[in-house]
Amino acid sequence: MPEELVDKTHVVTCTAPVNIAVIKYWGKRNEELILPTNSSLSVTLHQDQLKTTTTAATSRLFEEDKIWLNGKEEDINHPRLQACLREIRRLARKRRNKVDSDALGLSHKVHICSVNNFPTAAGLASSAAGFACLVYTLARLFGVEVELSGIARQGSGSACRSMYGGFVQWLMGQKKDGKDSLAQQVESESHWPELRILVLVASAERKHVGSTSGMQTSVETSSLLKYRAESVVPGRMEEMITAVRRKDFPAFAELTMKDSNQFHATCLDTYPPIFYLNRVSHQVIHLVHRYNKHCGETRVAYTFDAGPNAVIFTLQQHVPEFVQLVQHFFPPEINGGQFIKGLPVEEASLSDDLKQAIGLEPMPKGVSYVISTQPGPGPRVVEDQTQHLLGSDGYPKESA
Repeated sequence: MPEELVDKTHVVTCTAPVNIAVIKYWGKRNEELILPTNSSLSVTLHQDQLKTTTTAATSRLFEEDKIWLNGKEEDINHPRLQACLREIRRLARKRRNKVDSDALGLSHKVHICSVNNFPTAAGLASSAAGFACLVYTLARLFGVEVELSGIARQGSGSACRSMYGGFVQWLMGQKKDGKDSLAQQVESESHWPELRILVLVASAERKHVGSTSGMQTSVETSSLLKYRAESVVPGRMEEMITAVRRKDFPAFAELTMKDSNQFHATCLDTYPPIFYLNRVSHQVIHLVHRYNKHCGETRVAYTFDAGPNAVIFTLQQHVPEFVQLVQHFFPPEINGGQFIKGLPVEEASLSDDLKQAIGLEPMPKGVSYVISTQPGPGPRVVEDQTQHLLGSDGYPKESA
């Protein structure tokens, strides 16, 4: 490898988290700028379990902009990718009077390599983590130090919420140019230390109807979407922020489940209807409600994004028993450690009384595995240079 290339290549690697909306975003009032029809609120999941890692490099020897996602070269001319790249470069050029633009590599092409440590396009908010990571990494590469959530939003709406850790609201905004449609942290990741999240992976396959096209059809055909955006969500946002700040789990849980149900009702109200939930999803919903009823209190809550995977919210003390219930009613192909990934979960025994109260027919292999996690921080810079996904030639390393 020529010494010249190594010297002139500027490389940055960052990671960014997945977020799970508890008050859902569904529908845009402006497709191009990705401006939502309603505000939303999410929980950022910990990067120790779920994250995107992105390396970006500039060199005067690169001939064109390039991007690789999960080991495969993708089209760098994708409009949303270009929107993010263009905006970061524009902001970097604004600083050129203060900093030598050539030192920033602004006249050079960029190579980007990104990997997820979780299934892509299976309803696990991969685009949110991906675009948040892309924007954060490019901003570090080109020395841009501004509020970045508005740029991430132009890549993927929910990506703006992955720019912060903990509990995050995305304000729909009122301006036509979208300048006020930004994400804000409501509380940090350390605010509610007992809160736990379990991702029940029912399917790692690519979903039949993507979020973008599904949303567009809903906006055009669903009268429930309009009613939800105008009459339901504003009050729910206030109630949810209060529940989070007070660490009121029953209120948080009920709002989360009701909002998930209404989002999927909107999908059914779309014409033709969109089905993101499957038999396993419906069984998880029954399991949660029957478990809460048996306990005489709300101990667990479900939410489903645009896919069949359940995301369960609960408190730390209830994790062992609920995970045991999942293993009982969705007997896995594999037992023990491989079924549960992420934070360790203690063993628990189930009483016959509890199993009878749930009373569901077991669905073998219905859940592939469970990811156990908790609220986590926003994007981070990776200081260890051995973690770069691009080699000194500016191309993906073998392992990337």
